[in-house]
Amino acid sequence: MKKGFRTILFGLILILSLGVLAGCGSDAVKSGGDNSVKQLTLEQIKERGKIRIGVFSDKPPFGYVDANGKNQGYDVYFAKRIAKDLLGDENKVEFVLVEAASRVEVLEANKVDIILANFTVTPERKEKVDFANPYMKVGLGVVSPDGALITDVNQLKGKKLIVNKGTTAETYFVQNHPEIELLKYEQNTEAFQALKDGRGAALAHDNTLLFAWARENQGYTTGITKLGSLDYIAPAVKKGNIELKDWLNEEIEKLASEQFFHKDFAETLLPAYGESIQADDVVIDGGKVE
Repeated sequence: MKKGFRTILFGLILILSLGVLAGCGSDAVKSGGDNSVKQLTLEQIKERGKIRIGVFSDKPPFGYVDANGKNQGYDVYFAKRIAKDLLGDENKVEFVLVEAASRVEVLEANKVDIILANFTVTPERKEKVDFANPYMKVGLGVVSPDGALITDVNQLKGKKLIVNKGTTAETYFVQNHPEIELLKYEQNTEAFQALKDGRGAALAHDNTLLFAWARENQGYTTGITKLGSLDYIAPAVKKGNIELKDWLNEEIEKLASEQFFHKDFAETLLPAYGESIQADDVVIDGGKVE
């Protein structure tokens, strides 16, 4: 009898214990722990005390990590101002390093609040993320060695062209020039090294990046300076995060009115461009395009 009672008691304790553990597990999933399950409101971001912004680590002068391990560049300069205006301190930003092909993914997974990684606005991307007002304009270009300079797309037939996965350069050539063989890389450093190693005849990317890179790397020239239409770069937030998008729109309009983006250009891009590119070639005056 005693043995039977002990067995029943043990069974009840086990059932209750499992129930408690299951409840705890459910709460952990709902809370998300690191806020990875659901996007936060502006008030929740303020309570957290930092804003997570996705930037590049290898795309100077727009987003890169310097020799001291510090994030630098045009997008980083902008990100710090966002943190200052939203949270009162430019240091209250957590930089999350992203690759071109992962920008949508990290937003959808709530690993960042905002993407500021030279994100070009396209109809396809609009279906997956929400873009705020643009703050830059950009086109596509093609850089190649001076000894075998590519100045026309037709010269790429029968040759290999280097691109980064998930970029507008990849999309443009897949859609408009399927006859050109593409060598695709995840990271900018890999792509540019492939060009230097001669694995491809040329490299296609944002012209604003290529102008700076060619200036820093003698023996290379952006022989094709503009392909396709003029595009725009804008901050992106998770689809449906209207509150944060509206705040960013107001912020960009305010910053444009005080010539902030021209100051950003002078601090971060002018040293890379020299006199070859002017602020108005890159900056969108007024923060809006119709």
